[in-house]
Amino acid sequence: MSGLGTGDGVELNVVEEGAGAATLVLVHGWTMDHTSWDPVVARLSGVRVVRFDLRGHGASGAAPAGSATIARVADDLAEVIAARVPTGPVVLGGHSLGGMTLMALAERHPRLVADRVAGAAFVATTSGGLSRLTLGLPRRVAGPVLRAERWLNRRIAKSRRPTLLGRFSGYARPGVRWLVFGRSPVGAHIAATAAQVGRCNPSNMVEFRNALDEHERLHALSAYRGVPTAVLAGSRDRLCTVADARTIAGALPDADLRIYPAAGHMLNYERADEVAEVLMGLVARASARALATAG
Repeated sequence: MSGLGTGDGVELNVVEEGAGAATLVLVHGWTMDHTSWDPVVARLSGVRVVRFDLRGHGASGAAPAGSATIARVADDLAEVIAARVPTGPVVLGGHSLGGMTLMALAERHPRLVADRVAGAAFVATTSGGLSRLTLGLPRRVAGPVLRAERWLNRRIAKSRRPTLLGRFSGYARPGVRWLVFGRSPVGAHIAATAAQVGRCNPSNMVEFRNALDEHERLHALSAYRGVPTAVLAGSRDRLCTVADARTIAGALPDADLRIYPAAGHMLNYERADEVAEVLMGLVARASARALATAG
């Protein structure tokens, strides 16, 4: 692990491993950190992988006021690529907020996508509509639940204790299980997910939650047309639904759309074998193309 200072002074925790002709850059989801990709990375072979904790998450520094946004983390991603993957083809994998970051990258850095990106996987994510989230509940039930979430978020945002979430992460496991996992999740996966939430900066977590509601980037997906892409979704995902995946795939007609029955939002854990297989396929295509060009 090593640090990378961003243009606005935030120290990002970056993890690099492996070697290969193409580099896989993985971006995690909201309230998670780079370790959410551990089960997938453990199944990869012969691949150079770069991961980092988003600002306000994991071991990265807190986001300064006003910078806990999807646009800013897309800029961070561009800086990570420039510093740690200055040459060669890049394959991007984004889970949840990470997938939204890939869309914002195309919006803010279209030349980077055009020149460097040789593959992209959108994992359990959405191009927009989160302001109308129902969590898979009837609207009459979802309304009170979401109002309670907003009340709790206001309380969290006012806290000045950076370890606040960590103190309660153990108690959060039942809610985590219901919200982001499908049928028959593994207990260790639930615990790992709750622990990552506990490492998130509380006020940044709330700021990013507000940014999710503002995310509307279907138009940005056009930058990935012509790039080998995959769109993955769990059939029981309460946050980023199968309909969201189909919308993304509709904007990318050549995308490989895969729906995993009984899986929820945490495909990195619930379907690690399948996610790794998709990513390996994208990296193999990018590597073959790079080697052919070099030859």
